[in-house]
Amino acid sequence: MTSTAYSRPSKLPGSGGERRLHPRLMRSLTSKIEPKKLGVGLLAGCCLALLTYVSLAKLFAIYSPVFASTANTSALMQNSPPTSTKPSVPETEAIPPQETPAGGGDRGDAVDPVDLPEATGSEEPGLPEAVTRKDMAAAAGSDEPGLPEALSRKDDGENVAMSAAAKEEGKQKQNGGSAATAGGEGKMVCDENGVDEGFPYARPTVCELSGDIRLSPKQKTMYLVNPSGDGGFAESGEKKLRPYARKDDFLMPGVAEVTVKSTPSAAVAPKCTKQHRVPAVVFSIAGYTDNFFHDMTDAMIPLFLTASHLKGEVQLVITNYKPWWVQKYTPLLRKLSSYDVINFDEDAGVHCFPRGIVGLYRDRDLILSPHPTRNPRNYTMLDFNSFVRGALALPRDRPSVLGEEPGMRPRLLLISRAGTRKLLNLDEVAASASELGFNVTVAEAGADVPAFAAQVNSADVLVAVHGAGLTNQIFLPTRAVVVQIVPWGKMDWMATNFYGAPARGMQLRYLEYYVGEEETSLKDKYPREHMVFKDPMAIHKQGWQALSEIVMKQDVSVNVTRFRPFLLQALDKLQE
Repeated sequence: MTSTAYSRPSKLPGSGGERRLHPRLMRSLTSKIEPKKLGVGLLAGCCLALLTYVSLAKLFAIYSPVFASTANTSALMQNSPPTSTKPSVPETEAIPPQETPAGGGDRGDAVDPVDLPEATGSEEPGLPEAVTRKDMAAAAGSDEPGLPEALSRKDDGENVAMSAAAKEEGKQKQNGGSAATAGGEGKMVCDENGVDEGFPYARPTVCELSGDIRLSPKQKTMYLVNPSGDGGFAESGEKKLRPYARKDDFLMPGVAEVTVKSTPSAAVAPKCTKQHRVPAVVFSIAGYTDNFFHDMTDAMIPLFLTASHLKGEVQLVITNYKPWWVQKYTPLLRKLSSYDVINFDEDAGVHCFPRGIVGLYRDRDLILSPHPTRNPRNYTMLDFNSFVRGALALPRDRPSVLGEEPGMRPRLLLISRAGTRKLLNLDEVAASASELGFNVTVAEAGADVPAFAAQVNSADVLVAVHGAGLTNQIFLPTRAVVVQIVPWGKMDWMATNFYGAPARGMQLRYLEYYVGEEETSLKDKYPREHMVFKDPMAIHKQGWQALSEIVMKQDVSVNVTRFRPFLLQALDKLQE
């Protein structure tokens, strides 16, 4: 700013040389001015000059970068401008994901997780292009120091209006329309009522969170901005969970522990590196998940129960990550989530979510029943059957009906086993079924889930000895027939609850064939006086270890004459 208050020209206005007055004329003029008036005039001039100086000094103090950087907390500093010419996003606020252009994809307005930009250093503050005294006066009454209620600035070629209303609207947009704005009260609700009548083991705890949630896989911690500290946290402000959907004391130590930590403010939580507009579901695939039965009962069905209502708008986060497992079930995972899964074990970012679930809800093995907390939407196994058929593009939703097509032979799939509980006379059983009019296929389930699922879906009747192979009934068309060959050893409870009830829940027609003493390989290993024949329940009472070492390691050789009527019943059911 330039001032002319203390400058004067070296010459009087006019052209040509300097013209001086005669000394006598000068004395004559000054003698006519009264000394008293001259003193008053000089005093007034000095006051005016002093006032002008003070005003200019104050103006420079307000906008000087040097003054703005001091620790002075006077009223002048309360009106200092922002320290950067670019609008900054506070650490407690989230940068909204970029909108997906209309028609840019088949997911509608779904938005993938986006990277947040690196924090930029503040630039040297500059003067606004035009600041009026009216703006300065408005600043004095503003709620936020240094920001007048309507102070417009030119920033990167755009006018940025920093009004309170605009800031609040920006916060709402940055939170994806969520009611929980940054810095708001978080909430956690946990389902810990895992014991149920008739259920052989307790269910694990599942916690749902909402608000400002920040997941740091590297720290194995989910932070919840929760100023009140309420929500079932321990005195330390933490809750530790092992998110595997089978609460087995033997297994749990091998499940990665996730800590949910209550934080009093966003300032003490880690800074977001990725912002997500969809909720997160954190779960483990540790435990028994190398077995197809447990892949379904401990992971896929609980995941369906927990997340299917979100229609793909959910981010899956997997602990105890197994690349081959994720690859094996990619079609099912992709049906549940439109986003690539996050590897909890290796991800180094901080992911921020509006909602989150740690753990998976579950019912009984291969069974879904209505329940107010774990199944409030009343999903059934028929719904799950429809889900897997859709995920794997399985074409058949109904089996063949005898008599509809002349010469049609119903298809029977006989599942073989390479380990224990083998069907020793499999070829003989297959030949008997073929004689009755079945088109028989013998196959063993492999690692290629879509391929074997398609083979199962093409069958009208599925026959298998009790074991994980029967889990493949989830791929059958509705109203198909399942025949379970139940080994010796009072296996009726396990047979019915593990496979019979699920079959009925999927509206499959179900038959059970119980092996006799002469049909089990146990007769060649134990005398008839052994408890395995005299009192099999005594083995059950000894626990799973004894049961698995004795009863579960048998093979069977069915009496074809005795088994034949069950195959005829399967034919009859296909005519219903």
